[in-house]
Amino acid sequence: MAESLPDLIRRWQAGWGVSRGFRPAEESRGGLRVLLEQPDRHREVIALSAEPDVLRGLVEEVAAAERPTWLSVPANRPEEAEAIVREAGLKLRDGREALMTIPLRRHPPRPAPPPYTGATTMNGAVCETVLRHPDAGVAARGTMAVVGTDAIADRIETVPDHRRRGLGSVVMSSLAENAVARGATTGILMATADGHQLYSALGWSTRATVLIAQSPAG
Repeated sequence: MAESLPDLIRRWQAGWGVSRGFRPAEESRGGLRVLLEQPDRHREVIALSAEPDVLRGLVEEVAAAERPTWLSVPANRPEEAEAIVREAGLKLRDGREALMTIPLRRHPPRPAPPPYTGATTMNGAVCETVLRHPDAGVAARGTMAVVGTDAIADRIETVPDHRRRGLGSVVMSSLAENAVARGATTGILMATADGHQLYSALGWSTRATVLIAQSPAG
């Protein structure tokens, strides 16, 4: 049986929280609440449902927040969700994101092209892969948090001077291989528009479009 979208959102958030070192989320009224304590992002509310009645309640909560608060809305009908968010006066961030998954054993292998070399380390449940160039140092990096049988990819980054060389694919391949070795079976991530192209090419499937908005206080 395919997992439900709310369950997938919970699993993504659990791994994202481990990767970033956040406290466990609090769940109520159809949303997860995460304390980030960043100057421009004190708290984030993650909608477990984009159904209008649920979403309106979450939108009103974020709109009334006194400190900068973000709202993330995974949705299969993003236009309807966007209308509700806009009606409340929240500021939509540029670019929609995507919640994506893959069976990790199907992830294609991508070796590092010469002269790049890669190294992978573990810090608790978080796996980090770093690619280096012999003359320029760190060229690309990324992490995966292994939580149960899930592996949540996060902060997949390539240094600007080293882009368009397939290094993001190499990082993802290494992370997936190491996550499988630690018992993970499913990869989950939240992709930006640029990242969506990369992950789709690697076989990841889009499960929902994600809208991100900010409170007026943000």
